[in-house]
Amino acid sequence: MPKRSDDHTLEFLLNFDGRVHWYEGGYWVKFEIRRGEPTEERPHGLSYSFTLHGPDSKRLMGFDNAHAAPKPPRRHRKRAKATDHWHRTETDPGRPYAFKDAATLIDDFFDEVERVLKERGVPLHSVEHEEGEEP
Repeated sequence: MPKRSDDHTLEFLLNFDGRVHWYEGGYWVKFEIRRGEPTEERPHGLSYSFTLHGPDSKRLMGFDNAHAAPKPPRRHRKRAKATDHWHRTETDPGRPYAFKDAATLIDDFFDEVERVLKERGVPLHSVEHEEGEEP
């Protein structure tokens, strides 16, 4: 479970559940996050999916723990049971993500949003946000 000093960041993050942030050109990010009981797969007790989508609604990049990341080659199989992972591109099946705390997750996600948007020439400021369902 997150350390006491991280509680404010975790609460801030939990308030993003259901939000959609829009960027120029029809790009958007969606946040889904819920707190639950810690498990072996989710030792921090969070279930989340943060995704960046293109104007066609196709996922371009994302961080989530909905399923386990594909297993690395046999010689590197020593890994935790946690299901935290991220998809660097729209075709990436996922790679393990070392969840540290809510603040680091937010930073890591927005670092990747910035990387993808810059690669596509999209300005980095969101133009609006809304609560609720995706487009």
